[in-house]
Amino acid sequence: MADFYQTGVVTTFHRFGQADLERMERELTEFNRHRPIALVLPATYSELEAPALPNIVKEIARVPYLNEIVVTMGRTNQEQFEKAKEFFSVFPHRTRIIWNTGPGIGKLYELLAKNDLHVGEDGKGRSCWTAYGYILAREESKVIALHDCDIVNYSRELLGRLCYPVASPNVDYAFCKGYYARVTDRMHGRVTRLFVTPLLRSLQKLLGYLPLLVYLDSFRYPLAGEFSMSSDLARINRIPGDWGIEVETLAEVYRNVSQRRICQVDLCETYEHKHQPLSAENPKTGLMKMSIDIAKAVFRNLAIEGACVSESILNTLVINYLRTAQDTIKRYNDDAALNGLFFDRHQETITVEAFTQAIQIAGREFLENPLYSPLIPNWNRVTSAIPDFLKQLYDVVEEENR
Repeated sequence: MADFYQTGVVTTFHRFGQADLERMERELTEFNRHRPIALVLPATYSELEAPALPNIVKEIARVPYLNEIVVTMGRTNQEQFEKAKEFFSVFPHRTRIIWNTGPGIGKLYELLAKNDLHVGEDGKGRSCWTAYGYILAREESKVIALHDCDIVNYSRELLGRLCYPVASPNVDYAFCKGYYARVTDRMHGRVTRLFVTPLLRSLQKLLGYLPLLVYLDSFRYPLAGEFSMSSDLARINRIPGDWGIEVETLAEVYRNVSQRRICQVDLCETYEHKHQPLSAENPKTGLMKMSIDIAKAVFRNLAIEGACVSESILNTLVINYLRTAQDTIKRYNDDAALNGLFFDRHQETITVEAFTQAIQIAGREFLENPLYSPLIPNWNRVTSAIPDFLKQLYDVVEEENR
């Protein structure tokens, strides 16, 4: 996105033309000497068999500045885990595979549960949390970067731009969120375009320009799965085990870091990965499940900030969101027309109507149980309850990677 506009309260780093990748990687190699960089790759076995990941691995293998790579695997059996170790063995960097559904890690999750530390079900949130714990146990890397494993048009420039703001001692940010244009022959990113942004702006109309709402609305792609952070932040941040992971992560960063040390960076010209089905008829899967979890995360964090999220406000929100999202559809329709993109206005309207139902479901569930939280305890709390837990985690991962 070729502009230099600074939006909201979060510093924005833009992408001005073709990047000088050689220069950036040379500087990152120097930064890595002082602030070693770890890359976390949350993956499932099905992604190993998909077309995107082989190219990602090929690109990362050429990156000169990484201190270590941690691949954290979910939904993986013994045979698949062994194949995953072989698949990722091409990396020249120090690489470890975490088998999150294996017996070793499973016993550690049971130990946590016995100490009233619940880490949720198998999923991206728990996999990432476990990977952070392993990196903290090693006490080497000072910067942790994470990106998904289904990026179709991946290049190592994306990783370099993601790491730079946190790794550089001169720029020195504690948290960096990636953003990008989700555009091919049409606009993608329906949950961001048609749900999150209209929801946040509707809430601002109802509740006023609360600092948290202004902050969340400052991110150009709040649901991006790519970010980097300091290892100190990984120690104190809590993350959820549901689809609200991106919003909850941003909310945790909001509470734990000065906004002057939070930024977002334009990662690439365009970004393409797998698309989730809407599943309008089933709120337990697809984009419906995602939007419900996101809405509950927003409501929960507004309540934490002292906002009154009542039944009357939620009823008004549904009406206001629907109108705001419908107006947004017109904007995107006109934008697509100018750029010669395909735009299915009817399908966009159906999507908004489904998201309206998602807000109603999320509102009911929030009011029924406002104290429910999917957040996994942060690592400071874990080590307070079980002082040697990080060492146990390190030993399990090392043993399984022999």
